[in-house]
Amino acid sequence: MISAFFIFNQKGEVLISRLFRQDVKRSISDVFRIQVISNPDVRSPIITLGSTSFFHVRINNVYVVGVTKCNASAALVFEFLYRFITISRSYFSKLDEESVKNNFVLIYELLDEIIDFGFPQNSEIDTLKMYITTESIKSEMAVREDSSKITIQATGATSWRRSDVKYRKNEAFVDVIETVNLLMSKEGAVLRADVDGQILMRAYLSGTPECKFGLNDKLVLQKRYVSSYGNEASKSDDAVELDDCQFHQCVRLGKFDSDRSISFIPPDGEFELMRYRSTSNINLPFRLQTHVTEPSKSRVEYTIHLRANFDPKLNANNVLLRIPTPLNTTGVQTKVGVGKAKYVPGENVIVWKIPRLQGAQECTLTAEADLAATTHRQAWSRPPIQVDFSVVMFTASGLLVRFLKVFEKSGYQSVKWVRYLSKANGSYQIRVSLEYPLPRKTD
Repeated sequence: MISAFFIFNQKGEVLISRLFRQDVKRSISDVFRIQVISNPDVRSPIITLGSTSFFHVRINNVYVVGVTKCNASAALVFEFLYRFITISRSYFSKLDEESVKNNFVLIYELLDEIIDFGFPQNSEIDTLKMYITTESIKSEMAVREDSSKITIQATGATSWRRSDVKYRKNEAFVDVIETVNLLMSKEGAVLRADVDGQILMRAYLSGTPECKFGLNDKLVLQKRYVSSYGNEASKSDDAVELDDCQFHQCVRLGKFDSDRSISFIPPDGEFELMRYRSTSNINLPFRLQTHVTEPSKSRVEYTIHLRANFDPKLNANNVLLRIPTPLNTTGVQTKVGVGKAKYVPGENVIVWKIPRLQGAQECTLTAEADLAATTHRQAWSRPPIQVDFSVVMFTASGLLVRFLKVFEKSGYQSVKWVRYLSKANGSYQIRVSLEYPLPRKTD
């Protein structure tokens, strides 16, 4: 696994150094400083020199580096590096050169707890804060009680949660957040349509409650359809298909294949319950029709028609279209019925902003771009139109939460909230075709 761990500053000075195996020496840090930090042409986060691989993450003004001699999983190494960054932020807010120098003793203590002989161990923040604390010295009795709790939590089945959590008001919030990725051809054919989704949960619940979480009755997992009655069946057109599902370690998947339900004892506070990807039966929230013509060498005309393809009871917020213009554009005149549009010459785009758009609503932009005469005309690459948006209470994949139940031995009542959000940030793209007028016939 990981043979060594380093933190460098921008000058290449070693701030933190920890060797976990004997297959590397401390002088390996000089190789990274020369080959990566001193070389501005290196952009890849992974560089392999001989039999040694360097994995690094640059954050603020420091480099967090993992070194390995074996064929380690790159995803696992980066997961550890980013987990270390998250843990560091939970202790001293910001990970930079100054905070590393001020907390180097704490960082070494953290490394000793979260990694052993190069293999990641317990990295739950709540548990680590019981082991490693900067609080004042406690009494002997309090230390004994905490030691007992630490032993139970480190060796028990719920190492991610303490048993003495108490809240005056017990609440659970579930957010289903989906990022829609679309690439549509200039003829209107969908070249790529998929959804990257995650289910986030904020649990403010007393004790050690067990939560049960149900998803759609018709759900396809890894290309295999299982109905809510547990029997395999042929996949229907309205089934929700999920690929690459990843769950938090607290999830028990014993009944997931039978009734689409997830049972778990949640960590305290906010955490990611599930991450998934969907590539079939995507409900596209917006349709875009484009008509771009060049009637002369000095002018390009645009007609952009946008339609919201979701329920009229819903609204899209912060809709933004970035419509590209030729490089020799000198000015643009725009006309819109909804929102505001303006030309941004520094980026060669027309930006159309719609603060709020109701479902099934249609709106149109017309524009004329004036072009400068050039001796050698550079071909226009025609970048795609980008659409950014956020639609609350809508999922492009069709994923729905059927129920959320909380069971706790004291029998208290809890309040549950579920919210859906579909969004795009530069990932919803429609290609543009440029039409030229036909030449006139001469006698």
